Amino acid sequence: MICSATSEPQLKAIAGEIEAQLKQKHTTRPVAVDGVPASQWIVLDYMQVIVHVFHIEKRRFYGLEDLWGDAPHLAWQTAATASQ
Repeated sequence: MICSATSEPQLKAIAGEIEAQLKQKHTTRPVAVDGVPASQWIVLDYMQVIVHVFHIEKRRFYGLEDLWGDAPHLAWQTAATASQ
């Protein structure tokens, strides 16, 4: 999974919320977490799923989506949007 943040505090908040929700709802913890908000890239390793949280400029620079060009792209919807 690859997602973007527009600031370092938002990057930290996104990564923290992913960790908290997976721990609370699925008792799942990452096997490894790498990066800090100052690096503008945090990686959460859940073995079957790797979560990359980038600052938007770093995401453009590294272009990880190009590595998995044949992978399906999913449009994200919040629960509130999906129920409307």
